[in-house]
Amino acid sequence: MTASALPLKFQIGARTLWTIRRRLVRVPLSLADALADAAPALPPLPTEAHGYLVTSLPEAWTPGGPGEARSGGRVRVNGIELFAFVRQRYTRHYVDLRGGFDAYWSALSSNTRSSLKRKAKRVAAASAGTLAVRRFRTPDELAEFHAVARAISARTYQERLLDAGLPTDGRFVHTMLRLAAEDRVRAWLLEIGGVPAAYLYCPAEGDTLLYQYVGHDPAFAELSPGSVLQTEALRDLFAEERFARFDFTEGEGQHKRSFATGGIACMDLLLLRRTLGNRLAVAALGAFDGAVALAKRGVGLFALDGLARKVRR
Repeated sequence: MTASALPLKFQIGARTLWTIRRRLVRVPLSLADALADAAPALPPLPTEAHGYLVTSLPEAWTPGGPGEARSGGRVRVNGIELFAFVRQRYTRHYVDLRGGFDAYWSALSSNTRSSLKRKAKRVAAASAGTLAVRRFRTPDELAEFHAVARAISARTYQERLLDAGLPTDGRFVHTMLRLAAEDRVRAWLLEIGGVPAAYLYCPAEGDTLLYQYVGHDPAFAELSPGSVLQTEALRDLFAEERFARFDFTEGEGQHKRSFATGGIACMDLLLLRRTLGNRLAVAALGAFDGAVALAKRGVGLFALDGLARKVRR
């Protein structure tokens, strides 16, 4: 496994102020990996690499065993002594698709059900009384999906602020069409009043479908099209009985918490060579993250949410 120059971001909300790049071997754990009661085996560290970035590592485990995940702790991996830095902690949420939609829906909180019903009615009212959802799974269908979804993605905050819009490059399109030919991808579009409003693109890893690319046209934001589309996508997946889980992947979010049936506490862990440059980099990251956390507590304490939103903009 090779190392890549990955950015360590100094962020406030969705805004990245600046980055430090380190050559890291990225080791992404799947949902199945995270749910398994075992520590991951890390590949040899190339000479030119600064260290590893292990994502979705269960809180209870590290490459050296339990209890070594605290920032500043030492870990020996493949004969090399590294120091650990916890980049972020979050719950990796998922939906267990083994069961009917009715049972899943009944298990959601009453507030969530009521909210989703209201949103669906509002979207339907804006679309001549129906929910206009299109489903895509074959290569020809995915080619059509990509063209329409790209037009939506260009207007989303995911693309403008996070550089996380639906990709345009030929490699992505080639992979998408190959996955479609292998029946390893699902995608959905929601139209409101005949206008494409939201998209969801989900490739598969084994029997798990991944929440990979999602977005909605800001012009329809008040109608919550993403939540409506997510509900209909899950309804399809329960009916299809092709996949065992829907994986919301890394990171937190109210959207994920509302729909999930389970979750596992995870962290993203940096394991770096014990050099002065690496120590300075993580010291700066730690100080910055601590200052942001303190500021957030201050905002909540003094009810300065409106001012904080203006600062972030």
